[in-house]
Amino acid sequence: MKSVFPFTAIVGQEDMKMALILNAINPHVGGVLIRGDKGTAKSTAVRSLAFLLPEIEVVKDCRFNCNPHQPGEMCHECRDKIDKGEKLDVMSRPMRVVDLPLGATEDRVVGSIDIERAIKKGNKAFEPGILAEVHRGILYVDEVNLLDDHLVDILLDSAAMGLNIVEREGISFIHPARFILIGTMNPEEGELRPQLLDRFGLCVEIKGINNVNERMEIIRRWTEFEKDPNAFEHNWKAEQEQMRNLIAKAKEILPLITYPDGTLELIARIAMDAGANGHRADIFMLKTAKTITAYHHRTEVTEKDVYEAAKLVLPHRVRRPFPETQVRHHGPQPAQEKERSHDQASQGGGNGKDRTETPATSPEAVFETGSSLSTKRESLTRRILNRCGI
Repeated sequence: MKSVFPFTAIVGQEDMKMALILNAINPHVGGVLIRGDKGTAKSTAVRSLAFLLPEIEVVKDCRFNCNPHQPGEMCHECRDKIDKGEKLDVMSRPMRVVDLPLGATEDRVVGSIDIERAIKKGNKAFEPGILAEVHRGILYVDEVNLLDDHLVDILLDSAAMGLNIVEREGISFIHPARFILIGTMNPEEGELRPQLLDRFGLCVEIKGINNVNERMEIIRRWTEFEKDPNAFEHNWKAEQEQMRNLIAKAKEILPLITYPDGTLELIARIAMDAGANGHRADIFMLKTAKTITAYHHRTEVTEKDVYEAAKLVLPHRVRRPFPETQVRHHGPQPAQEKERSHDQASQGGGNGKDRTETPATSPEAVFETGSSLSTKRESLTRRILNRCGI
């Protein structure tokens, strides 16, 4: 097996690593879009994530990697075997990272007609595509901003529904397609449409590290890895195992997570204050906050968990810049602040010397249909016209 740089050996980029870990714990947080400069360990982190995840059990020889313990999520072939009383053979294998090439066609992604079988046997059959291969795995799309928008829509729809629905040449076929969608992109090469950005659950923006000591450590670790990958992996085995156990424990805790009554109001107020359009931000913020709680091995969501979730959920959903200070306390206004606001409003009374006059708003004018309107001519000075190049 080809050696992969250990996930826990990546220096810095904590937001990116946290977003990936949260998706590993709970795929329902909606995948992650990683935006950043070239050479910032985006691809390295994605490929190394799979080695932190436990092996999965699949039905042997199943083209769709069905879970033998979830009959309701099986393909029709496995369900037919169960209905006939046949025993399903089970095998274990590592979770896969499947790359989606930029030149992939729609048929290659969703599946197509098995031409060979159609010619030889004269019947139509379904040939699975990438979405069948990646079921219960990780789908990695590098330079997702350069992928055809129609294909991105298909991927996001399948990731959200957990199904791939195919209509081809008189064939209607449905199979499970649950996967972690991870996209990476360099904003210098173009942006995704806002409609597609909103479909990603999380988004992180990463840049090159500007700390000298950390950059030196990156060089040192990568040199050691290239010199002897096996020895380097062995040196990081303990850290990898610790992270693997943390993720496994968080998966067990996740169904037990609860949240206080005020959590939903806090989430709604944060989303409204940030100017997020639609309601996906609110939903993903709750899912992410619960996953962060599980990551810390707690069972009740705290305000801090919500704030941390907002930093991952909101940046790509707001039109204006989203600084960290955007996420702040949204509780009721304290009584002292109300009194202070009242005092300031009433300050400067009596003689009116300190009071700031508010200009009166012009009354609304109503005109009858067909009546003429009086207009005022305004002229600009030559200096302003020259500045405008006129």
